[in-house]
Amino acid sequence: MDDDTIAQFTSITNATPGKAKQYLTVSDFDLEQAIQLYFESGGVDMGGAATDTSASTNTAEGGGGASNPITIDDDDDDNLAGRPSVEDDEAMARRMQQEMYGAQGAGDEQDVRAPQARTAQTLLGPDSDDWRNDPDDMHAAVLEQMRRRQRPVAGRPGIFNQGPSIWDEEADAETRRQNLSLATGGASESSTKSSLLAELYRPPFEIMSKIVPWDGIRAEGKEQEKWLLINVQDPNIFDCQVLNRDIWRNAEIQETIKEHFLFKQYNKKDPQAMSYIRFYFQSHESDDSYPHIAIVDPRTGEQVKVWSGTPVPKPMDFLSQLHEFLDRYSLSHTVRNPVATRKAERPKEMDVDRMTEEEMFEMAMKNSLGEGGATRGPRASDPDILTRPSTETVTPEVVDTPMTGQDAMPESTTTSPFDLISASSPHEEPPADPATTTRIQFRHPGGRVVRRFALEDPIRRLYEWLKSTPFEGKEGVPFELVFMGKNLLDVLDQTITQAGLKNGSVMVELIEG
Repeated sequence: MDDDTIAQFTSITNATPGKAKQYLTVSDFDLEQAIQLYFESGGVDMGGAATDTSASTNTAEGGGGASNPITIDDDDDDNLAGRPSVEDDEAMARRMQQEMYGAQGAGDEQDVRAPQARTAQTLLGPDSDDWRNDPDDMHAAVLEQMRRRQRPVAGRPGIFNQGPSIWDEEADAETRRQNLSLATGGASESSTKSSLLAELYRPPFEIMSKIVPWDGIRAEGKEQEKWLLINVQDPNIFDCQVLNRDIWRNAEIQETIKEHFLFKQYNKKDPQAMSYIRFYFQSHESDDSYPHIAIVDPRTGEQVKVWSGTPVPKPMDFLSQLHEFLDRYSLSHTVRNPVATRKAERPKEMDVDRMTEEEMFEMAMKNSLGEGGATRGPRASDPDILTRPSTETVTPEVVDTPMTGQDAMPESTTTSPFDLISASSPHEEPPADPATTTRIQFRHPGGRVVRRFALEDPIRRLYEWLKSTPFEGKEGVPFELVFMGKNLLDVLDQTITQAGLKNGSVMVELIEG
């Protein structure tokens, strides 16, 4: 008998060499079948029947040799059941049954055998290393399978869709390489560049909470008095990968998160994300909602802060916003957190009837750019904005000047946002630079005008230019700027990039009474 095979069997099952010989003999020296039989039978003693079966079969009736062949009559098949070889098999089966279930219930039909012991087995798939050639790799193969079963990965693992990993920042280079290969499904091993990209866009496993159930995370947050910081990602949107590269790898942000937050990052198709998505992220099907970051109060389950969609904040901007949040909000029972002072505004529907043919064509082009019919929709709103005063209610300082006669105005006057925009700020076009500037076309009843603006200019700058340099014969006439059916007066503080006006066309509607 092969001593190496017996050694492999004993190293895996911790059985004695004698028992290893028994199971290997029964399984015709098939190592995998012998191991499986050992665990299924609970390691019972096979006795000597396994080794004696073949001998008894050959010697029974004095047949089985070359000089004395066994003759079987085809017409007498019914007598086969009484031959010794069949009887020996049945005897062995009865003995194994008695050893496994005990003989105490043999004569009593009401006796019930004890339940089978609960066991846990690890199935090694076809892509596992062939540990049979090297028994020392058995433990590594089992560990690899347990890592893969730790949490299901939504979609096929890759450089930009890395699965869960048992990560150790202090591990040596070889261990890190193996962990990275495991997380990417082997994609990081294809080339040096792939390995560098996988490391660059690796999810922040080191700061993620290991708690899986949503109720468990909330309970842990209440116990430690830490906010819940949630990040839902779509691997197909590159801005989500930018978070892993720039935001979550920042040392100061990591320190702030470890001190004040419990952090979880989900793939939008991850089954573990379903509880959060169902309660807090109804717009998860909209590509415009990614990347999605939110802060949840662990005590009440209320979502108190949201970052949704582009542009992705810079690391230092995000860090300052986190610290601003921690200054305004607290988990202490003695502190009252800000509450909403106004209702959320409903998103305004696009009025197609007021759009020009060019705006309709531009809208159709933008909708057609969604690859594979990607869903476009609204972003998740930030509840923290509702706790702050509206920018439209802020009024500038007014210098009181004496007015007499017909110049006197009633004290109770209403100032609109349009009236608060400066009319003495002429616009000077910046130098042409495709990276920082854009050309915007203004259509009005008298024709069209094209002007160049910086991408970071606020929408307010468009109003200031047109109020300080009105169209000929339209001095002092109020107007509206409409883009894609939306009144730009509602987004005065957004930049041109944020409002989507790059290379856009704006309709100037004069309000003449």
